[in-house]
Amino acid sequence: MLNTITGTTLTRCQIKRIIRYERKVMKALCYSAKLVAGYHAKRNPDLAKRYATASSKISGARATLRLIDDIPMIQYALEYGLGENEPDRVMAVLGVTANIVDLIYYPIEKVCWLAEHKIVDVKNADSWDNVNSIFWVLSVYLNLMRLVIMSNKYYNFNYHLFSTFRTMRNFSLNQEKLNRTANLSDLDSKTVGKHRLEMVSIARISLDFVHAVSTLPKGYLWGGKLTTFQVGAIGTISAGLGIYQIFAKRRLNK
Repeated sequence: MLNTITGTTLTRCQIKRIIRYERKVMKALCYSAKLVAGYHAKRNPDLAKRYATASSKISGARATLRLIDDIPMIQYALEYGLGENEPDRVMAVLGVTANIVDLIYYPIEKVCWLAEHKIVDVKNADSWDNVNSIFWVLSVYLNLMRLVIMSNKYYNFNYHLFSTFRTMRNFSLNQEKLNRTANLSDLDSKTVGKHRLEMVSIARISLDFVHAVSTLPKGYLWGGKLTTFQVGAIGTISAGLGIYQIFAKRRLNK
C-alpha cells in the first residue's frame, strides 16, 4: 500500500500499472523523437540533431530505470518455477527458457550500461553489445512464440513456430463471425475482448522483434539495415499499442 499526497491509498497492482504506463510513455517519447529525427535527417539536419539528442537522453533514462528490474524478474522466475501451471509441456519449456534467457539478459545489459558510462573498464565492449542484442532477440522471440501458441490453442489451430501472421488472420476471420452474432453475453464479450488484447500483444511484440533483430551486427538477418526513421516508426507504434493495452485492460476488468 502507498498513500498519495491527496490521501488516496494505492494498491500494489495500481502502483505496478502506473509504473508500466510511465515506462510506455517514456518509450513513446523516445521513439517519436527518433522518428522525427529520421524524417528530418536530410530536410533539416539541425532539427534532426536536436530530436536525436532528446531521443538518446530518454533512451539513457529508460536504460537506467531497467537497472532495478532484476528483483521483480527473479521473483517472477521463482514463482513461475518449472511451469507447473502451464497447459502443456511445450508452454512450460518455452516459459522456463524465456525466464532463463531474461535472467542472463539483465546482467549483460548492466555490463553494457557500466561500459557505456565508463564506470568500469570492460574489454571488448562491442562484443558485449552484440551478446546483449542476441539475448534481447531471444527474449522477445520466446515471448512472442508463447503468445502465438496460446492464441492458436484457444482457436483450436495447429501451431508451429512461424504462425504469427496466420494466427492474426484467423482471429480476424473469427472476429467477423462474432460481429455478425447478436446478443453476446457479458462473459462472451469479455472473452472476445481478452483475446483481442492478445492479438494486440502479438502485433506489439512482433514489432519489438523486428526492432531487436535490427540491432544485431550486419550480416545477421536484417541487422543494421533499418533507418532511423524506420526504427522510430516501429518503436512509436509499439509504444502506442502498449499504452492502448493498459487502458483496454482497465476497461475490461471493470
